[in-house]
Amino acid sequence: MILYEYPFNERIRTYLRLEHLFLRLTALVARDEALDHHYALTTIFEIMDVGARADLKSDVLKDLDKQKHVLDGYRGNPAIAQSVLIEVIDRLDSCHQAINSLAGKAGHSLTENDWLMSIRSRIGIPGGTCEFDLPAYFAWQHHPADQRRTDLTRWIGTLTPLADSIHILLKLLRDSGTPQKMIANAGQYQQNLPQGRTFQLLRLALNPALGLIPEISGNRMMVSIRLMRQGEDDRLHACADDAGFELALCS
Repeated sequence: MILYEYPFNERIRTYLRLEHLFLRLTALVARDEALDHHYALTTIFEIMDVGARADLKSDVLKDLDKQKHVLDGYRGNPAIAQSVLIEVIDRLDSCHQAINSLAGKAGHSLTENDWLMSIRSRIGIPGGTCEFDLPAYFAWQHHPADQRRTDLTRWIGTLTPLADSIHILLKLLRDSGTPQKMIANAGQYQQNLPQGRTFQLLRLALNPALGLIPEISGNRMMVSIRLMRQGEDDRLHACADDAGFELALCS
């Protein structure tokens, strides 16, 4: 199944973007090629750009507090595995302390590294990191892979608290939704959302054998899904057939 996710607010949209970048960064750092490590640096700078939102740190701290408060209510509940509950609460506490101790925005300490910032200033320019523009960076790319990886790991360390917090918050959010089988009649599906409950994330799973692509829109009132199929002209065309999918609404 191919899983598509649709955020209902800007905060969750930012979390999903950061998660996407952190997953990419982890995959790139593990490789040995200098080109992979070049794009790992690019990803670090993208994380810094996304994390530059003034309210990101406070949003993460508030969400960690909210989740801890909810889970504290399950202490002593015989239907809940208390050892697992305490482990999750401890992780939330640890993430809260780590985020709270960070100075400034995501990657703020990296902005004091002139060498990194010289790369960041040119990495968005087409061909801007050639050896004649950044000879020191060109030399770094010829270092042994393990040495480059050590440097990358050191720089990433300033972003790790944010990565850990985003990971646990999104996991708890996703676990709050229960997948249900739905049918899109003639490729169209709409659902009115229950009042009095605020959903933050929609998760839609499609069988790849169907060759369909969902176009999702939604707000606090309703969700609309239109299934599309990519044609030979590389454009998306509306599907006119009934198709099944799984839908989960997470709050």
